[in-house]
Amino acid sequence: MDMVATSGAAGAHLVPVETVAQDAVEQLLDLAFGQDRHGRTAYRLRDGVVAEPRASCAALDEAGLLVGSLQSWPLALTGADGLATPLWLVGPIAVHPDRRSEGIGRAMLRRALGAIDRSGIPAVLIGDAPYYEPFGFAADQTQGWQVPGPVDHARLLARTESGTVLPLEGMLGPRHSA
Repeated sequence: MDMVATSGAAGAHLVPVETVAQDAVEQLLDLAFGQDRHGRTAYRLRDGVVAEPRASCAALDEAGLLVGSLQSWPLALTGADGLATPLWLVGPIAVHPDRRSEGIGRAMLRRALGAIDRSGIPAVLIGDAPYYEPFGFAADQTQGWQVPGPVDHARLLARTESGTVLPLEGMLGPRHSA
C-alpha cells in the first residue's frame, strides 16, 4: 500500500516525524525532490548525523496519509581557528505536490522553528529567500561560508536571534556529538 497521500481534501495535522514510517518519508522526498536528491550539497551537510526529533515533524491528512515532512539536523560552522559554531540545518521540507499552497510547509516550519528557538541555536537552510524571509531567514551573514559542494549563496540562508552575529567565514558540516 502506498503510504504517501496522492490527493485529498484540505486539512492536515502535525505529528512527530518518528511516528511515520521512514519509507513513507523517503517516498515523499523522492516525489518532492527527485530520486537524485542524495547527490545534493544539503545531504553532505547531514552526513552521519541524526535528525533532531523535537525540531522535525510530519503532516498527515484526514486519512492518516503523509502529505508533508520536515527534518532538522545538527550542523556546525567551523572557522579557520577550529572553533565550531553550532547551528541547525532545517530541511528537507517536503509537501506532496497535490497539497502545495495549503500552508502545510509553513505550519511545519513554524513548529520546527519553535523548537529551534527554544534551543538557542541559530537555524540555517538552503532555499528560496522570498519564501523564507518572513520567517527571519536571510543570506546577509552567509556569504563567506563554504559548504561541501556547490551552493547558490543567495539561497544559503541563516536565521538568528536579534543581535546575534555569526562568524563571517567558515566551513559548514555535520555537528557530531563530542
